[in-house]
Amino acid sequence: MTLRQISAAGLLLALAACEGAPSATLPVTGTEVAQSCVLPDRLPPPHMEAVRPDEVVADRPIRFHMLAVTWMPETCKAGGDGQGDLACGGGNRFGWTLHGLWPNSDGRPYPRYCRPATRVSDATIRANLCRTPSVDLVQHEWAAHGTCGWESPEAYFGQAAVLYDNLRRPDPMALPRADDRDPTAGALRDAFVTANPGLPRDAIFIAVASGNRLREVRICHDLQFRAATCHNGGLGAPDPVVLTVEPVAG
Repeated sequence: MTLRQISAAGLLLALAACEGAPSATLPVTGTEVAQSCVLPDRLPPPHMEAVRPDEVVADRPIRFHMLAVTWMPETCKAGGDGQGDLACGGGNRFGWTLHGLWPNSDGRPYPRYCRPATRVSDATIRANLCRTPSVDLVQHEWAAHGTCGWESPEAYFGQAAVLYDNLRRPDPMALPRADDRDPTAGALRDAFVTANPGLPRDAIFIAVASGNRLREVRICHDLQFRAATCHNGGLGAPDPVVLTVEPVAG
C-alpha cells in the first residue's frame, strides 16, 4: 500500500468516526492535553480566497515537508490562523491542533497556491474539524499547500491526518520547570522526542510569538513523510529560551 493509499484510508476512517457524532473527546496518551471537540449541526461555507498572481509559487522544487502543530490557547489569546468560535469558544477545549502540512523548498519563496483550488466538501471539512477547528483554515490549507502536492483535498488531509494522529503531543504545561519558570524550548523538544521514539531532535522547529510565547511546533519530514532533520535554516527558538505558555482554557 502506498503512502497516498494510506492517507486515503486514514481519511475514510476519520469520516466514519465523525458521521453522526458531532461531539468527541479526543484521545490522550501519557502527558498529552485532555481535549474535547463539539461540532455544530450545520457548518458555515468556507471562505474562498481570491489569490493574487504574486502569491502563486508553483515552480519551486519540493525538498521536504513540515507538519505544523499549533498551540491553540496562544492563538485564541493573541489571534492568528484558526481562531474563532469553534476553536476558542463554546464547549470546546483545545491544546494542540493541526495547522497544516506544508511542502517546502530549499529556501524562500515556498511553494504556495500551485493551482486553482476546488471547494473542500462539507464531509471532508467535518471529518477534519476536530484536528483543525476552523472551516476557513481547512479550506485555506488545501488552497495554499495541498494544491502543491496532492490530487485532491481528501488525499491531502488524509496524509496530514496520518502524520498528526501518529504524533504524540506532550502537554507543555506538564514539563519540568526550574525556579518556577515556564519550560524551555529544549525541554519541549526533549518531551516530543521522549513521547515519539525515533523522532530526530533536529526535526523539531519551535515557533514563538513576541515575548517567546509558544505558538507552534513544526515537525520536518522527508519526501517519504518520515520525520527528518529540518533543512530550513534553523530550528526556531533555541533550547535555552524560556517559553511563555498560555494555559488551556477551563
